[in-house]
Amino acid sequence: MRFIIKNILLMSVLTGSLLFIDSCVSTKQYNDLKSTQQKLMEERDLLKGDNERLTVKNNELSFRIESLKKELEALRRDSLARVGELQDLQYKYTQLNKDYQTLKMAQDELVRGNVKETRRLLQELQRTQEELQKKQDDLRKFEKSLTAQQAQLEQLRYQMDERNRRLQEMEQIVQAKDSVLTALKSKVSDALLGFKDEGLTVSRRNGKIYVSMEEKLLFKTGSYKVDPRGQEALKKLARVLEKNPDINIMIEGHTDNVPYINHGGQIQDNWDLSVKRATSVVRILLQNSTIDPKRLTAAGRGEYLPVDPRNTPEARRKNRRTEIILTPNLDELFDIIDNN
Repeated sequence: MRFIIKNILLMSVLTGSLLFIDSCVSTKQYNDLKSTQQKLMEERDLLKGDNERLTVKNNELSFRIESLKKELEALRRDSLARVGELQDLQYKYTQLNKDYQTLKMAQDELVRGNVKETRRLLQELQRTQEELQKKQDDLRKFEKSLTAQQAQLEQLRYQMDERNRRLQEMEQIVQAKDSVLTALKSKVSDALLGFKDEGLTVSRRNGKIYVSMEEKLLFKTGSYKVDPRGQEALKKLARVLEKNPDINIMIEGHTDNVPYINHGGQIQDNWDLSVKRATSVVRILLQNSTIDPKRLTAAGRGEYLPVDPRNTPEARRKNRRTEIILTPNLDELFDIIDNN
């Protein structure tokens, strides 16, 4: 359930648009723009797929709520019908009681008369008493059943109210997280505006903010030491993250598919290089900042999560990157889902 309510709430915050500016550019720049356009269209299609799955899940929840409403209405109608039956039984009981009193009076009068008729009336009176007793027993059983159904009706009403309350809480949390992400993307973009021509991009997808930095901004080839220009960008980003303590931070190192050649140094392969680059970025973000280290996670992806699978120099350049993934803290939302 956690997974379902989580996807529902995150897709609702995904919006975006792509703006192309037509100008006189070189063939290489045109191809770069075209590749970027293709990548954004693929991301748009992924977001559409996620949105459709969340829509289906939301429809399923709506269908379930409507089903509960129908069950509640059916129980109401059944309760009203049973109340009518109870009133009818009470009326019959009253009539039988009157008949009993009439027969009893007739018995008293006939006791003094015909013995045979008296016996007949006594037998009829006994049958009437037995029938009356059976009706009383049925009436008690019906009252007990009616009480149980009323309790069940109240329980269903309570459950439906609780589910509606949780849904409203989840919607409010998702809307709040969406506002936080929108504001955060704007702040990060503004803080890193001066680096966008140096291989740095800020994008929003899958309910997260992605700050992607190409190798040329952060590292020299085969190195995991952050260059001064890259340190400057990371420190500007750290200032923004300090002011957003509810944002979790994942740093992922990525390499191209060219095998790393170990010349006797500390780096063994592309896995090792991607991990060391991620931890280097973590250290820069924490240096002289108030960011809680518990918010940060460093991960090495090696060559196994490329943004461009082609085996070309341009594709390898784009794949050599470091991504800083900013995610809102969803613990409150998950607690609601777990308690549902």
